Formats: sequence, structure tokens, C-alpha cells
Amino acid sequence: MVERLINKKLTSTKGFENLYPFNSSYLNINGHDLHYIDEGKGKPVIMVHGNPTWSFYYRHLISSLSKNFRAIALDHIGCGFSDKPGPKIYNYTLESRINDLDSLIESLNLDKKISLVLHDWGGMIGLAWAIDHPDRIDKIIITNTSGFFLPEKKQFPFLLRLIKYIRIFAVPAVLGLNVFAKGALYLGCETKLPGKVKKGLIEPYNSWKNRIATLKFVQDIPISEKDQSFNIVDHVDKNLKKLDESSLMFLWGARDFVFDLEFLNEFRRRFPRAATHVFHDAGHYLFEDKPEETSHLIDAFLNK
Repeated sequence: MVERLINKKLTSTKGFENLYPFNSSYLNINGHDLHYIDEGKGKPVIMVHGNPTWSFYYRHLISSLSKNFRAIALDHIGCGFSDKPGPKIYNYTLESRINDLDSLIESLNLDKKISLVLHDWGGMIGLAWAIDHPDRIDKIIITNTSGFFLPEKKQFPFLLRLIKYIRIFAVPAVLGLNVFAKGALYLGCETKLPGKVKKGLIEPYNSWKNRIATLKFVQDIPISEKDQSFNIVDHVDKNLKKLDESSLMFLWGARDFVFDLEFLNEFRRRFPRAATHVFHDAGHYLFEDKPEETSHLIDAFLNK
């Protein structure tokens, strides 16, 4: 694997630059530039986003934590201001995401234990890395995500099933009309997002070509043993018990349209004594609905 640190400017922050006032860094992994934010000094806190967000989703937390910690937030390949190669050039799978995260962590030469903040697909990616590196973990904040297969009472959502299996629907809807990212602006929040925030959340996905990761994330959701990422999720599911319960905190938006309270209940069944905070008036985009409250809780937990 060839890696190198490079410097270059963001593609564009016009229209939301005041909301995202961070310096950019890049790591080249096998010819693809992975963008990340690295602000502040102290113990490292790495924030791993999901689909269809990017490091912009963590902007409040970056600003808050960087006062006392080293706040790091990456953009997965195909997301945010990272490169967006075609699927024939980059393998858009869970395995690739975990390897990219590992490459970033290794390139940073961190000499302190790492805390993770995880959301959506970032949960499975971050937890997969954590269970294979338990000695390098300080704390993990888990928000509206999964670390296992669908809970018994849950069914795979109909819309996601259409995107995963019905190409004639998925390609024009997700790549053409950007319905996944745009729809999340309304389904993901209980509060009305300002125009600049909406623009910031979806700006990197502004063309057919730039939406490939949005589609591939859904297509990579493992439902059966035939799915490429099934074995990795099975590994995470069976090895979550390796994590130290006292190092975990769950923050949950109860009105999530996908990762609802059934997912939190499954986590709590496995980690009944872990710190848990449920926000009954928040949705999937918890850090948009409750930026101040979540920042305070995370800061206190990391300092505990």
C-alpha cells in the first residue's frame, strides 16, 4: 500500500464556509486522496461518518473538542472532499473503508490511545477497527448505528431494499436525482435545517459521478451470506464483547427512521452498564438536532 501526505485546497466551501472553518489535510492511499480535518492538540478523537454525510456533519463537535483534544474527522473515499473514483478503480466495500481508516490512523503516528465517535456506517467501520485493536482504544461514543446484523424485530427498510436490489430504480433515483442525500435532510432531522446547513451536507454530492459512494454504501449492506461484507459484519457481531463496557457511551436520537431504538436496545442488551443518553425529540442526524447537548456529554465523557 502506497501512502503519502499531501496538501491541497478544498474543492469548494462557497455558501457554507463560515460553518466549516477548518484547515484541510489529505492522505493519498493507493492513488486516491482521502480528506480529513485535524484540529487541536491532546488525546486524539477520531470521528467516522456514515452515508450520506461527511466530516461537515461533525463540525460542531470538531469546534468543541479541538479546545482540549486533537479532533480528527475523515471523509471516506467517494465522500466529502475526498476523491470520488469510479467503482472499477476503487472497491466501495466495508473492507476498503476499514483499511482506509487504518491507513489514516497509522499515518498520524499517534502515541496516545484513541477515542472514536461513530455514526451510521461509521459505526460498523469504526467498531470493526476497534475490536481488532482493543489495546489502542480509550473510549467510543456510539450514535445511531449498528455493530451487528438486523435485530430480530427489524426488517430491512423497503426503500433501502429498492436501492440495494433494483438497479433500474437505484441508478436514476440515487445517482441521477440524489434522492437519498436530499431525502435525509428532511427524514434525518426533527429540527428544520437552515439553508446553508442543507447545502453543506449535500454539496459534495453535486453530480451523478460524485454520488457513487452514496449508492455503493447501500448496496454493500450485508443481508445474506452472499453479500460481500457479510463475514466482516459477522466478525464484528461476534466480537463486540471484546470492548470494555466502561469505555462506551451511547447517544441516540429516538426518532431515527432507520437506526431506531431497537438498535439501541440490542447494544444495551450487550452492554447494560454503559453510559446511555436518549434524545426523544431527535432523529438520525443527532448532531444537527442536539449539537450543544451532545458536545457537552462527549466532552465530559472523554474527560472522565
